[in-house]
Amino acid sequence: MRIIVIGAGVAGSATALALRHTGADVTVYETYADPAGDIGSFISLATNGLRGLDALGCLPPIQRLGTALPRQRMWSASGRLLGDVPRGRLRDDPLHSVTLMRGALVETLRAAALDAGATIVTGQRLTTTTETTGAVTADFHDGHRDSADLLVAADGIWSTVRHALDPAAPQPRYAGLYCVSGVSGAFGVEPGVFNMTFARNGAFIHLAAGDGTVWWSAQIADPERPTLDGVSGAEWLRRTAALYERETTPSAVIAATTATHPTVLTHTLGPVPTWHGGRTVLVGDAAHPVGAGQGASMAVEDALALAAALRDRPASGVPEALAHYDATRRPRVTKLLGAAKDNRDAKKAGPVARRAQAAAMRLFLPLFYERSTAWLHGHDPAPLRSNRSVR
Repeated sequence: MRIIVIGAGVAGSATALALRHTGADVTVYETYADPAGDIGSFISLATNGLRGLDALGCLPPIQRLGTALPRQRMWSASGRLLGDVPRGRLRDDPLHSVTLMRGALVETLRAAALDAGATIVTGQRLTTTTETTGAVTADFHDGHRDSADLLVAADGIWSTVRHALDPAAPQPRYAGLYCVSGVSGAFGVEPGVFNMTFARNGAFIHLAAGDGTVWWSAQIADPERPTLDGVSGAEWLRRTAALYERETTPSAVIAATTATHPTVLTHTLGPVPTWHGGRTVLVGDAAHPVGAGQGASMAVEDALALAAALRDRPASGVPEALAHYDATRRPRVTKLLGAAKDNRDAKKAGPVARRAQAAAMRLFLPLFYERSTAWLHGHDPAPLRSNRSVR
């Protein structure tokens, strides 16, 4: 089976790797010269995503590149501890959640896909797709054309293919949050802990990275979409310091900053009714931007689920495989989308709602958190072949 993948980010590279495990002939087309790129900051992988990476045979390098974070602590704006829970895992799980730079994850997955025999072509921007009964054709901005048995759209939240599949599909919209992130010098932050402060102007995350620095991200609540063009890193840092000056620990971490990452806007996307055609399918953020620390993990899950649905099916069985993929993935993703909305709303709470939220979290987290997330973190995808190291 010949397959085209559009996008060489986390979802596209993971999908290419998973499809190569099934023996498919895979070509990936990426708009940018460097699909890892200088985009955003650090991202997290929960145990469900890590088990997916293990099924793909690339868990150990990801663990080496990232920082293991077995615990998560939530703090109020005043510095009061609201809860101390396992981070992205069940309490007795031998795997620990890993946080690493997005670019490092993409580079590792891309290298693994290349080693597995996938072809990756950069600098190619998709313009249109055309399905026929037995094939799908992709046209690119420079006149290049390619055809295959299947086209996988891993082209992100601004997906070109999603709109081609369904012109009435929802469009991304600003979610009322933007993220300013950076790196601080040694600060005495306890290793192995993902700290989240529900501050007056949004959430603030910080953690001790493996290199002795502190990584931080301010998820700032603002109903007005800020302008990114023409604003320097120094100016974003000044604004962020002013917004968090009343929170003791976030303020100190920001003050010790040695470098900043590009500021990014958070967007949401309404439920996408059409995930696939006869020979075209959406994966990752193109189908369902979830957030809540699960974006990369869900992309890996998608890759494995799609590869499993296509495995052992002839090219003529692609439409049935895509329907099976949709039926398998949609209920789980839909459930997570609800949790992600709650997560965003918690970060945008006003003063009154924040106090009620803190009281509820002190009660909920120790009693119900692990039970309420077991369905998510306990997921263990079936391997595509016998190459797994973690059970």
